Amino acid sequence: MIFAPTDLTDSEIALPGDVRRFLAERLPEGSYTKGLGMVGGTDPEFSRDLGKRGWLGMALPAPYGGGRSTVERLIVVEELLAVGAPVGYHWVGDRQSGPSIAKNGTDAQKEFFLPRIARGDVSFAIGMSEPDAGSDLAALRSRAIQVDGGWLVNGTKVWTSGAATATHVLGLFRTGEHKYRGLTQFIIDVDTPGLTISPIPFLDGSRDFCELSFRDVFLADSCRLGDIGAGWTQNTDELALERGGVDRWMSTMTILEAWLAKAPHHENALADMGSIVARLWALHGMSLSIARMVDAGMSPVMEAALVKEMATRFEQDCVEIILHHYGHAPAPGAPDEFESLLARAVLVWPSWTIRGGTSEILRNVIAKGLGTA
Repeated sequence: MIFAPTDLTDSEIALPGDVRRFLAERLPEGSYTKGLGMVGGTDPEFSRDLGKRGWLGMALPAPYGGGRSTVERLIVVEELLAVGAPVGYHWVGDRQSGPSIAKNGTDAQKEFFLPRIARGDVSFAIGMSEPDAGSDLAALRSRAIQVDGGWLVNGTKVWTSGAATATHVLGLFRTGEHKYRGLTQFIIDVDTPGLTISPIPFLDGSRDFCELSFRDVFLADSCRLGDIGAGWTQNTDELALERGGVDRWMSTMTILEAWLAKAPHHENALADMGSIVARLWALHGMSLSIARMVDAGMSPVMEAALVKEMATRFEQDCVEIILHHYGHAPAPGAPDEFESLLARAVLVWPSWTIRGGTSEILRNVIAKGLGTA
């Protein structure tokens, strides 16, 4: 496992300034509700405005509206998450569904979906986890049975973030008996008959998580992404994009910024600030290194698992540190934006080390990878 150091090019160094100027004009302070990292608000118009700037689908092939790099996408995402921007509508399609379709899709799938992802016209959710198959994804039971002209799908998905506002779901289903080679991915329009999407109220009052019920859902074979039985490999490749990015350590950025402006500058607070900044700088370098690997055609799944395991623990530590210095329990719905965001973080932070794979599962991935390296 090697995280090679990397320097930014002149154009990469200039990019953050361009994004900051756009955000200052498009999202002036007080004009929107700030989010906690990648679970920011859902605003299709904002997503389309990013698409017009060429800041969606950046790492997709140039003919479909991309032509930039994973590193450039990282830079843009870093600026968006730093201000708690409403990234919810385009998030999954831009981060992983688009690159997966670009790598595994048919020409027709690429021509239909990729330009729409780059424009912000479609929104994806990830149909992976199930009631009895969360971290052990290969234990999933939802099944797609081949019939004349396509597939008949039955089963249940849960914890499917953003499904209620998405236009499509990229789902993983069992098509064979082998634990890994019996899985296949499908692109599913949310309006397909037999699919029911039920938002699940979360502790903080949000309804982002959803349950998906498939009851005799017919999918044409043109909905299949990649070869039959290739779903596990394709899904694993997605995890390098899902787990190793800046989004895994930027959930608390809006809170940290406000705290740094408010915090008393006594010795203990300064020591905690220094520790946070040092860890941030290390995680930033690791995510940048992973992005360079992806641009080089590699699939750094083990490295991404390490970043995710370290990063989500870091996010939880940040909440605990800020709470310690804040001195009392923050009130949900408080008029002060900082207090309101901190209260929400207190309610949701236990989920950060679960979403995208529990810390225990990630440690297994890392250990197995090191054993074969």
